[in-house]
Amino acid sequence: MKPKPKRVQTGKILELLEQMYPDAHCELHFKNPFELLIATILSAQSTDKQVNKITKPLFAKFPTPQDFLTLTEEELAEHIRGIGLFRNKSKNILQTCRILVEEYEGEVPQQREKLEALPGVGRKTANVVLSNAFGVPALAVDTHVHRVANRLALADSKTPLETERQLTRKIPRNLWSDTHHRLIWHGRRCCTARNPKCDLCDLLPYCWYGKNRGDISEKK
Repeated sequence: MKPKPKRVQTGKILELLEQMYPDAHCELHFKNPFELLIATILSAQSTDKQVNKITKPLFAKFPTPQDFLTLTEEELAEHIRGIGLFRNKSKNILQTCRILVEEYEGEVPQQREKLEALPGVGRKTANVVLSNAFGVPALAVDTHVHRVANRLALADSKTPLETERQLTRKIPRNLWSDTHHRLIWHGRRCCTARNPKCDLCDLLPYCWYGKNRGDISEKK
C-alpha cells in the first residue's frame, strides 16, 4: 500500500465536493439553537433520521429548557427511547437544561468553552452548534468526516481532533462549515464505511484510498 502523499490537490477536491453537493446542509431538524443543541446531543451513535423522528413530537411538547425541566430523567428517557444510550442522554440533557436556565437565562451560549462545559457536549457537538446555529466558522469532525478526510488524504490522523486540526490548516476558514457538510454527505451517500462506491465517485482521480483500494483490501 502506498503511503499518503505529502501534497494533496486540496483546492480541486473542495471544488469537486461543492459541485457534487451544492445543497449540503445540516440534516438535523431544528428551529433555534436550543433545538439544535438537544438534537446534536441525541445524534451521538444514532442517525439524523431517527433523531428527527424523536425530536418532532418532543420539541412540540417541550420547546424550551424550562419545559424540559418539568420532566424527570425517567420521563424524558421514555420520550427518547428510540435513541441509542437514551438513559444517559436523558440525564445529560436535563443537567444541561438546568445550567441553561440557571446560568444563561434559558439561552444557549455562543462560546465554545461554555458549550463544551455542558453535560453531553463535546467538541464535535459544540462545533455543530457554533456553525449551524450561530454562523461561527467551525469544522465538526464526526465519523463520516474523519473517514472521508483520511481516505482523501486531506488528513493523516487517528483521532477526530487531529483530523480537525489538519483540515482547518489546509482549508480556508470561510469554507470550514460548508466542507463539514459536504464531507458528511459524501460519507453517507458514496464514501460509506463498508463498500464505498469508488467506481462511481468523481473524486476517484484525487483519492488516495480509491486509487489504492485493491492494495488496502489485500492487506486486511
